[in-house]
Amino acid sequence: MAEHQDQPMRLSTRGRTPSGKPNPVDVHVGARIRLRRTLLGMSQESLGEAIGLTFQQVQKYERGANRVGASRLWDLSRVLDVAVSYFFEDMDDDVSSLSPRHIRGAIEEPRESRDADPLTRRETLELVRAYYRIPSPQVRRRVFELTKTLGTPDDPPDAASVEIEADRDAPPAE
Repeated sequence: MAEHQDQPMRLSTRGRTPSGKPNPVDVHVGARIRLRRTLLGMSQESLGEAIGLTFQQVQKYERGANRVGASRLWDLSRVLDVAVSYFFEDMDDDVSSLSPRHIRGAIEEPRESRDADPLTRRETLELVRAYYRIPSPQVRRRVFELTKTLGTPDDPPDAASVEIEADRDAPPAE
């Protein structure tokens, strides 16, 4: 045993950070799996059945606790009806720089960008689901345009102009 004490500490060979946490790239891929599954209204159990896994294994993939192999990623892309590249889209530079090939020598832990990503928030998922439940394509388009207008920071309408326009469109008082 004494001969092992002089050896330097080995870095993880399973793609985890030096502290043992899941690699941020794996966490990002897992979040994208969860996002797509949820947008499709699919349960972890039904996704697991479709690719020959238990729902617990799907949970581990979604948390980034287990890494997704290439063949499994291919299967997921087919079941979730997306290109394999979908799982890597919208990845922050901070996250991509912490891939296992870059992690050697990394001293500080990555900052958590997952919470900052609005696409992973439940509110976003509920909004998208509600939007696609609108039966009329014309109404959906108007809601889309309204949302874009309200979300544009360049020229936000002031409260006074909104009230004036609302009063103009209101039926006359009797």
